[in-house]
This record gives sequence, structure tokens and C-alpha cells, in this order.
Amino acid sequence: MSLFKPASPAYKIAGAWQGLGAWNLYFLGKFLLTWTGHLNFQVLPNLIFAVALLIPLGRPVWSRLRTLIAIPVAVALLYQDTWFPPFSRLLAQPGVLDFSFDYVVELLGRFIDWQVCALLLLLIVGYAFVNQWLRLTTLTVVGFAWLSMGNLQWLLPPAAAPLVAGTQTGAVTQGNAGEPDDATLNSYLETFYKTEAQRQVEFKTAAVTPPPFDLLVINICSMAWDDLDAVGLRENSLFSQMDVIFDNFNSATAYSGPAAIRLLRASCGQTAHTQLYKPAPDQCFLFDDLRKLGFSDELMLNHTGEFDGFLQEVRDQGQLPPPALGVVPSALPRTYVGFDGSPIWRDRDVLSKWWQHRLSEDKPNMALFYNTTSLHDGNRQVQRDGGTKPADYSSRAQVLLDDLNAFIKELEKSGRRVVVAIVPEHGAALHGDRMQISGMREIPSESITHVPVGIKLINMGGNGQAAPVHITQPSSYLAVAEIIARLYADPALSDGQSMDWSKLLTDLPQTQKVSENSGTVVLDYNGKPYVRIKEDGGWLPYPQRFK
Repeated sequence: MSLFKPASPAYKIAGAWQGLGAWNLYFLGKFLLTWTGHLNFQVLPNLIFAVALLIPLGRPVWSRLRTLIAIPVAVALLYQDTWFPPFSRLLAQPGVLDFSFDYVVELLGRFIDWQVCALLLLLIVGYAFVNQWLRLTTLTVVGFAWLSMGNLQWLLPPAAAPLVAGTQTGAVTQGNAGEPDDATLNSYLETFYKTEAQRQVEFKTAAVTPPPFDLLVINICSMAWDDLDAVGLRENSLFSQMDVIFDNFNSATAYSGPAAIRLLRASCGQTAHTQLYKPAPDQCFLFDDLRKLGFSDELMLNHTGEFDGFLQEVRDQGQLPPPALGVVPSALPRTYVGFDGSPIWRDRDVLSKWWQHRLSEDKPNMALFYNTTSLHDGNRQVQRDGGTKPADYSSRAQVLLDDLNAFIKELEKSGRRVVVAIVPEHGAALHGDRMQISGMREIPSESITHVPVGIKLINMGGNGQAAPVHITQPSSYLAVAEIIARLYADPALSDGQSMDWSKLLTDLPQTQKVSENSGTVVLDYNGKPYVRIKEDGGWLPYPQRFK
């Protein structure tokens, strides 16, 4: 008889290895979407998740509990693997709660990609058929190995590129050595903003006081070169009659308020997004600089300006007066209803009404800041019975271009000397891309911030040119402010001589492509765009758009 108690049977914690089972479909679907470019698959967190699912458990209740926990983890991990910005970014926008029901339904529909749905349906059918004969867990493991091989380059130290700032043009010289790391891009961004902080346009009093002229700054919401290409309106009668066109202008943001503030502070170099809502030096305010030269200034909108506090924001941060004819133009019928249900008036009606008001004023020089939301995503056209119907971007863009053409003809007939500067806020994101759906502008990609900017001189002597002068260098608001300053200071305007375009446009300030929303930055480095979607996060090459 043994002196010791017989050993108790070992408690069986782990069961037999069963593989991933139906979870294979989850990972195989991710592999497929990664191959097609729809996902930015992160190997390590997905591998850890797969290992946790592979661990055999002895009791069925534990397996069921693990499945309950795994489902929300799988959903969160799938969203993290998409190119979309953090979901919290959308919830942080206060204006989201003001979206109309029709607009919310329209946005939800844009998240559905029918091609992706078809691919996943084929995968499900194939899985149900092949699963009877093959161990798909092995295929999943092979898929992880394949994706891991593509990420072995992360183990190699990236070559850093030297940065040299030039205060004359605002350019930052970029090295040509390999893919930049986070430290290199962070240093490049810091150097860019330090350089921009030293730049300023000086508004000089003319040696010979020029004849009076008006300046009309037309700020268009949701118009980029990419949008005009999408609807076949890149070549149009409005821009073909401009005297100057910026081919490579960067609006530096995809938000309306910040874009307007940047334009209103065009006299100084580009600042970080967080600096837009802090006090700026007096010499940075474009309309304040004009006031010092004897210009009166006015503000007009073709909308209420209430959404997201736009009107109050541009007045506070841009030092503008209240709207010249009040917030709501009287006796003007609505043309559109905004995505928040607010009225939008036709640009031709609002601008013509303001021009008649301006002609009645005894003021020699006038500077107007005009903002239009006729092209904003989600606008609906008002019908005769007061109802609304969807209004596509193409038709609205054509109406806006026609309205501005008609207004320019009205200015020409008046005989007054006028400078018209057309400066869009940002694009409409008609195409969308891998990081955001059509109409979403949380990330200021180049397709959104590359906007058409044009300047036209009306009744200001012979222009001496049959086609617009194209400025191809990378530019932003500082170049527009410089042209305005030169137009006032140029003595040639005082005696009716033809414009010396080389003198007006030579050595304009250049600005490298850096765009920023709240917490999100997109910059161009060595001709390649990079994005940082969290303030202290890492950088990613901006994914190419689907063709």
C-alpha cells in the first residue's frame, strides 16, 4: 500500500486543435480586400487575433465565450485595417447632428461598394464549396506568411533625407534617399511651419496714387480641378477668360471655415491648423491691409452662414464686418436647400443685388469677400411647389459658372475698374478614395486641396494677351496676396498703360504642398504624398485612388 495519495487525473484545460473554422472566411476576406487595395492590412494585430482564435479550449462554454468577445474585436480590427480615418473623428464634428435625414441616407449609401460586395459573395460561395475538402486554416497561415514577407522591410532602418529650408521662397529641399521615416517627415513639417512663420506680404502705398478700383474675392465652396475633370468642365468659359490662372494652387485644408480664414489671412505664410484660432499679427489680415490703403470692406454670402458657426468664425478670425445686405437677402427666392435644410440663394441674384448696392455707395475703393455654398455636397434644388429634389454636382457647377460669367459681364458694362479673384475653399471630393467615401473631406488629400484659382482685371486698360497666364509653381494664398499688393502699388495702373505681366507675376511666393485639418496632415515629400491621421501618430504613404 502506497504511503502517498494516488495522483488525481490532470485537469484537461486544452482540447484538440480545431483550426480557425468559420473564422477562416474572415481572414481570407481580408486577404482578398488587401490584394485589391481596399484594406491596409496590419499583420501583427491580425496575427495575434488569429493565434487567440487558434488556441484550443477544453470546454464548449469557453469557446462560446471567446466567440462572443471575438466578434466586436473582429469588427474593430476590420475598421482599423481600412483606410478610413478614426471613427471618433466623425463623432467629434458637432455639425453632424444638423444633417438632414435625406443627406444621412445618401451618405450611408455611399459606404456600399457593390464591386466589393460581389467579390465577397464569390468568396463565400467558394468557401462553402472548398471547405469540404481542404484545410483552409493552412491557407490562412500561408496568407499571413505572404503578407509578413512584404513587411520585412520594416526591420530595415530607413534612410533619412536632409532638410534645408529656404526663407526666400518658402521651399524646403528634400533629399532623394529612400522612403522617409516618421522622424524625417515630422522634421520636414516642423521646418515648413518655421519657414512659413517668417514670410509676409508688404502692402506698400503707391508712389503715384492709382485710379480707384474694387477687389472682389469670390470664395467657392467645393470646387477642385479634380471635380471639374469629373464632370467634364475643366475647360469652361469662366476660366478661359481669366488673366491669371494658378495651375498648382493648394488650399491647405479641406474644411470651409479654416479655408476662409487662411484666405483672409493671406498676407502671412501658412500656419498650422491650431494657430488659426489664436490671435494673429495685424499685418496678416488681408482685408485689414486693404483698409489701411483706403479700401472699404464688405462681406456677402449666398447662404445663412449658420452651419458650424461659419459666419461668426470668418468675422472673428478674419476681421470682417457683418454682411452688407443682412444675413438673408430680401425678396430673393431660394434656389437650393443645404444638407442641413438651410436656404441657399442663386449666386447671380446675390452678386447682382450687391453690385447695385455698391454702385449706390460713394466709396472710391471697395473690397468684397463673397462666399458661396452652391456646390456643397448634399444640396437639393427647390421646385416651384416648394418641394426639393436631388441636384447633381454637374448641373450646379454649370449654373455657378454661368452665373459668374453673367456677373463679370455686368461688371464690364458698369465701366468701373474691378479686380476679381476666384479662390475656392476646397474640392467636393466627388471621386472619393480608399481613405474616405465620396463627399467626405476629413483628410485633406491633394484631389481636394488642388483648386482652380483665377484672377481677372476688368476695365483696367489693355491686358495685351489673348489667353490666361498660367502659374505652374506650387502656390497658395501668399501668392494671391502678393499679386493684390503689386496691383495697387504698380504705377502703370495710374496712366492706363498695358499691364506688365512679367513684372506682376515674376518671383511670386511659392508654397510647398502641406494641407491640414484638425488632427490630420497630408504633405508632399519627394513628389509622393504622405498622411498622418493622428496628431502624434505615424505617417503612411497616401494610397493611390482606384481608377
